[in-house]
Amino acid sequence: MAAAQSPAFDFHSVLTDARRVLTNPTGFYRDMPTAGGFTEPLLFVVVMAIATGIVGAFLSLFGGSQIGTVRLGFASIILLPILATVVSFISAAVLFLIWKLMGSERSYEASYRCVAYASAIYPVVAIVGVIPYLATIIGMAWLGYLMIEASVLVHGQDRRTATIVIGLFAVLLMLSNIGSERVARKLEQEIRHFSHYMDEWRNLPPEEAGRRMGEFLRGLEDGMHREQP
Repeated sequence: MAAAQSPAFDFHSVLTDARRVLTNPTGFYRDMPTAGGFTEPLLFVVVMAIATGIVGAFLSLFGGSQIGTVRLGFASIILLPILATVVSFISAAVLFLIWKLMGSERSYEASYRCVAYASAIYPVVAIVGVIPYLATIIGMAWLGYLMIEASVLVHGQDRRTATIVIGLFAVLLMLSNIGSERVARKLEQEIRHFSHYMDEWRNLPPEEAGRRMGEFLRGLEDGMHREQP
């Protein structure tokens, strides 16, 4: 008997699913298969992450990306799919536990699919990343809404209960991500200052360059301490 063939990658299907998640999430989650393997939802995550990396790389050319430098912006096309893959499995595990505690009888695969297809928002949210913290706020609010729809339509939960539980979870993540972004932006600013100082220090005597380096490192350390609660 011939071995079963894995379904070919269908880019058009990916685009169709992404459009439905963005424009009709209620219909998408109502019709979403809850089984069928991890390959399709995982490939969806990878494609959305690559698209997000391309958006970030483009914005970095104009200095308008959260990612920062042009070099790191283009490196994100490779790094983001890896990161998104890891985060998708971890996020699905956390939400699987939450949904189980809420009484859901769905499998981890169903939970993973709910999370994976929500990555359709990543490229769109990346566009508003030019405004500090806005992408984090919009992204967490939008993701929370999608997970509420998934709670109701896939996991059979009461909408009011799902809104309270998932909404609280989304707010906590939002606050955490805002804090992390604040530290990251501060560090990015210090790195840019360091690059500027390096240009100035090239022709300085070694003693003077060492003194300025020490001052810079102390200032960086003080700045990071001030960012901590």
